[in-house]
Amino acid sequence: MIELTGKRALVTGGGRRLGAEIAGALGAHGMHVAVHYQSSQAGAEAVCDRIRRAGGQALSVQGDLRVRDRARSVVDRALTALGGLDLLVLSAASFERAPFDAIDDRAWDETLALNLGAPFAMAQRAAAALRSVRGAIVLVTCTSRLAPYRDHLPYQVSKAALHQLMRLLALELAPDVRVNAVAPGSVLPPEGWGSDAVEGLLGRIPLGQLGSARDVADAVVHLARSEWITGSEIVVDGGRSA
Repeated sequence: MIELTGKRALVTGGGRRLGAEIAGALGAHGMHVAVHYQSSQAGAEAVCDRIRRAGGQALSVQGDLRVRDRARSVVDRALTALGGLDLLVLSAASFERAPFDAIDDRAWDETLALNLGAPFAMAQRAAAALRSVRGAIVLVTCTSRLAPYRDHLPYQVSKAALHQLMRLLALELAPDVRVNAVAPGSVLPPEGWGSDAVEGLLGRIPLGQLGSARDVADAVVHLARSEWITGSEIVVDGGRSA
């Protein structure tokens, strides 16, 4: 297994929810972490403070990833601040509810720009730096590719395409860069869900409990450390997709 201490990571969407837990877990393993955020500055700074208290190094990087030039700029600034890059974790995503008849051009374009366009642009920009150190990319996909549901069509299309992007990047960047994905299931219910909705969800999970953001972060850490895994997706959903 690869030792992460002293290595450098950029985590997108690191100011809240899954991204914050992933960034914190990498920092706890001794990595120097650039924590990207769009609007959650307070959350990103809190994650950085958490990493520093654990003895690690961290900085926050702002950017609107829906604009590809700005997404590339986030990579450039992280590379400059960290002095290189060993790991790119692409976690930022839009999860906008959009009933079929209400999907408009804005909902479609902005969701695919953030969830699919930005990961490609950032992976392409970081490729040379990652190749030079035999680094890794981890994309955060979704189990909706395996078990789709209504009212989030742009999100689910983008995440299904992101899975294929992971497989293609694994081929394009081999043998120097390992590229994998983590597909979370019900680890963090959408904001605004009531207890009835959560109970109904629990009834569809074979392990009978919700997962946690830490379960996803642990899977990311595993892929960051594993020397002979590429082109693979770890499903973290308590068995629901089965």
